[in-house]
Amino acid sequence: MKIKQTIDKIPGGMMVIPLFLGAIINTIDPTIAKTYGSFTGAWMTGAMSIMAVFYICMGSTIDLKSTPYILRKGGALLGAKLLTGAILAIVASKFIPNGMVDSGIFAGLSVLAIVASMNDTNGGLYMALMGQFGRKVDVAAYSIMSLESGPFFTMATLGVVGLAAFPWQTFVGAILPLILGMILGNLDKDLRAFLSPAIPVMVPFFAFALGCGLNFQSLLKGGILGIFMGVAVVFFSGILLVTADKLTGGNGVAGLSAASTAGNAVAIPAALAAIDHTYEPMVPTATALLATCVIVTAILVPIVTSWYAKRINAVKE
Repeated sequence: MKIKQTIDKIPGGMMVIPLFLGAIINTIDPTIAKTYGSFTGAWMTGAMSIMAVFYICMGSTIDLKSTPYILRKGGALLGAKLLTGAILAIVASKFIPNGMVDSGIFAGLSVLAIVASMNDTNGGLYMALMGQFGRKVDVAAYSIMSLESGPFFTMATLGVVGLAAFPWQTFVGAILPLILGMILGNLDKDLRAFLSPAIPVMVPFFAFALGCGLNFQSLLKGGILGIFMGVAVVFFSGILLVTADKLTGGNGVAGLSAASTAGNAVAIPAALAAIDHTYEPMVPTATALLATCVIVTAILVPIVTSWYAKRINAVKE
């Protein structure tokens, strides 16, 4: 059976499919984790522990000796993503004073979901598109952009725009695994080689654990609204990313290639809720919306990037 090949054909499959499986199990029997306990229960409720190790491994791939161009390009794209999230957070907070829409067509939409959808780029998609349509040197820019992985920048954005107040210890705790991984990976290249292959392996495991905290009712709420959010991610972040790319000597292809939502973003609502319980009511719908964003942007970004790259080449010719 070619299970992995089948899952890989689905955008964000290694994140989305285990998430849905976990949700199916939880919808059928919400008490299953307590019933079986032991290792099974620990896995189904232990997404945060798995993610902590995931971020250590992710940090090990960040090379502090990156060339000035890579630092400049990656920093510009990272800054554009974060700026997009901050701008939309400020605007959204004016229309969503309570943090989440309670009723109507936009029911379930939250400032948390909006910021999280903008802050994290699908690294695999970015590198694949740059390898096909962009300059090979720009592929390495993701080593800087991967700093956006995890809840740290979402926490920082919500804090800066006045939507949350986290103690400094919480900020340190959110980014410490990533920093630890960076230290280990830069001190010893063998440790980097040892840790980095584990990154894709852990994704389906923490995705399943996250899914075990959801049910299909919440996932269905992410349908149409999640599609609109995915389109909005490509449109709004794409504008600033293309601008940042061009300002650092690019032609805009790298910017559009980064206008996506990473599968890792699906974990951010639960991570923030574990830190600040006031976010707990937003977790189910925010997670569903982000899961939909991952799929929509994974489909839309390659189409838009391909069109844009061909348009540029046609103009040159």
